[in-house]
Amino acid sequence: MGREDELNLFGIGEMSVEEMGARITALPPVRHGRCQEIVDALDIKALTGSDMGIKFVDLETYDGLGLFGSLQRGESRGREGGIFVNIHKTIGADPDHVYLAVSKNIDDASLIHQLAHVLDYLGGSRLMPGTLEPLAFELDIPVEHLEHTEEFGHWLCYLAEKFRVTLDADDTIIAYLHNKGLLLKGREIQGKNGFIIKSKSDRILRFLKEHQEEVDALIRTRPGYIGPPAGKKPGDSL
Repeated sequence: MGREDELNLFGIGEMSVEEMGARITALPPVRHGRCQEIVDALDIKALTGSDMGIKFVDLETYDGLGLFGSLQRGESRGREGGIFVNIHKTIGADPDHVYLAVSKNIDDASLIHQLAHVLDYLGGSRLMPGTLEPLAFELDIPVEHLEHTEEFGHWLCYLAEKFRVTLDADDTIIAYLHNKGLLLKGREIQGKNGFIIKSKSDRILRFLKEHQEEVDALIRTRPGYIGPPAGKKPGDSL
């Protein structure tokens, strides 16, 4: 986003970016859940045009390295999920792979969410999740609107259909917005036009509020659904 120099912050303290990358890429590969099965079924080169492959490492072991920013926003110890490791941490040590840190009990929905981020980065918006909070703060919009682009929505829906995965509540909303053509495009975010980004983010929020009952009906049976507080209509908090 034109602020690449700030990536040096990942090396804050005694560890350099080079050492950080060496430690991450030295972690043993894992085959948690359906990780390898799903990746083996994807022709990443044909899908994205990229020659980079995907390596999986254990989330708890990755966190145990004690790296600055090892757990991205929304992640916590013991969560049955994963994170797309910032490529700027690993590309110097291993330019041929991107890295996903995944928990031992990662579920299919969490797995395809992270894989959608990878495919989006390699052959879509080219945006790295976990790096867009400053822009979201600057524009006063939800960071989810920046991280879950139209291109991300395409890959999420593609993976869910291909591997017959039931999306969780949050991703069901993303897929719904994608099908409505409401998600931000990667080029709009890359262009850093605050007026366009803010306007489209506001449109998403208005649309969700106007269609809150329809959205609630879509997600109420999905994993991760949290119903509205007593006394409120479904979707009032959107």
